[in-house]
Amino acid sequence: MNSQNSLIPSEGHRQRLRDRFQEKGIDALSDVEVIELLLTFGTPRCDCKQSAREALERFKTLPEVLDAPPAALEKVHGMGPKNIFAIQFIQGVARRYLRQRIQRKNYITSSKEVADYLIHALRGLRREVFMAVYLDASHAVIDSEILSEGTVNVNTVYPRELLKAALGRNAAALVIAHNHPSGSREPSAQDKQLTRTLHLLCSFMNINLLDHLIIGAGETVFSFADNGLMEAVRNDCAALRAKLG
Repeated sequence: MNSQNSLIPSEGHRQRLRDRFQEKGIDALSDVEVIELLLTFGTPRCDCKQSAREALERFKTLPEVLDAPPAALEKVHGMGPKNIFAIQFIQGVARRYLRQRIQRKNYITSSKEVADYLIHALRGLRREVFMAVYLDASHAVIDSEILSEGTVNVNTVYPRELLKAALGRNAAALVIAHNHPSGSREPSAQDKQLTRTLHLLCSFMNINLLDHLIIGAGETVFSFADNGLMEAVRNDCAALRAKLG
């Protein structure tokens, strides 16, 4: 484990960063300065400037620093357990804030806020994670949860568990989401088949699968609905149901 940073040579620099944030907001600070202030929460009497610079150089972006696992953060010179705790804690606070912010809001008018939460919750994970967002009859968000981890396909996403969870919350509609650790946002053939399977099974229970979102790298998501794929899925399922009688 790396030792903590050297004693801070001057409190003036840090106070100037705080003053600038309080006066102008987060956009007035560079990513390095944001990381530096985060690290000082863990070691308030230490100079964290160099560790912040090295962290950004190593992980390239602020989100990648926040998403980095402890073992990777430990490799940054001068970053110790208290600094890592500060990063993980602020990441956890942000996820809880974004999750609670969307609850009871109408999905149609708040879809960007839902996407922001999903991006923050799923981007940068090393394994594929499948999530569900449960909606009531007016499309207000009831709840959200992770249902499975690992490779996302029909074999690991158990439709029975999804339907059980949705019915337990009296959900009338669903939005599902998963991440691609590779960073790609393009849906695979398995993603499309999974969507068809879940849409068909949900339709038998009078639950409307509104969308399937894929989170990769960056600040945007791939939406099956926005790209016309949900309409194709609905048509396929309607034809299959008609064939089944």
